[in-house]
Amino acid sequence: MTETKRDLVAEIKRLKQERSALILGHYYQLPEVQDIADFVGDSLELSCRAATTPAKVLLFCGVYFMAETAAVLSPEKAVVIPDLQAGCPLAAMITPEALKAKRSQLREAVVVTYVNTTAAVKAESDIVCTSANGPKVVRSLPPDSTILFVPDRNLGQWVASQCPGRRLILWDGYCPIHDQIRPEDILQAKKEHPEAQVLAHPECRPEVLALADRVGSTSGILRFAREGSAREYIIVTEEGLLHQLRKENPGKEFYLASPRLICPDMKRITLDKVYQALRFLEPRVEIPAPVRERAVLAVKRMLATG
Repeated sequence: MTETKRDLVAEIKRLKQERSALILGHYYQLPEVQDIADFVGDSLELSCRAATTPAKVLLFCGVYFMAETAAVLSPEKAVVIPDLQAGCPLAAMITPEALKAKRSQLREAVVVTYVNTTAAVKAESDIVCTSANGPKVVRSLPPDSTILFVPDRNLGQWVASQCPGRRLILWDGYCPIHDQIRPEDILQAKKEHPEAQVLAHPECRPEVLALADRVGSTSGILRFAREGSAREYIIVTEEGLLHQLRKENPGKEFYLASPRLICPDMKRITLDKVYQALRFLEPRVEIPAPVRERAVLAVKRMLATG
């Protein structure tokens, strides 16, 4: 670490104490941003940690919908994101207006909404899910339910495969980073690393997941690697997860399935932006009360499933 970077890190730590702030970092962030965070996790883990901390300020290093979820669960805290332009193409593939229109066509449908959505979309939903608990959430609903699963079709197909007999209608959305991976990418990686196990995120296409040894969320992939007996792993999710995988498993080797697995939105946040956000406590993430009150119900229904 350069002297300039050391000084910046020291200043961030000073401001954090001064502001009574908690820095939350997603697994897909730059390594130096993950390292400055008080807690690193997936989107739901971060929001749950935000809701239980005594900190007055939450500095969220992730994309905007994640900071929104923290604001939904912690309305009494100041939620700050270092870059307002850190968006999510998947979250942008559904709007509350489009969801309301679809619901009007499927009057009896239960809307299960992936956490990778805006607070306004969550407010139009019945229950939220994550990539880790999607099957559990679906199984918590009455068996004869018609379920509108939004917005990720790949995650929805995987959830449906884990819940035989359930009727899911899938929104036609996708994560551009995960969806671009093809079976040939996995086959080439396996050719280069024949002893490696394949760990894939369920936002990938079904034909890619069919080639994986294990399918799981970011936290799930970390657990598989930590508990697995293999010494080598091919990782099929955003490359930021490699940082935590290597920190937790120094005796194991990890290979990215494709050099294209990089989310530019997740990489927008830098140490300098973290410093500026702590210095000025801006940009703020604020949710209108009517939206928050409805969105929090959908999130709490998920949390009630355990």
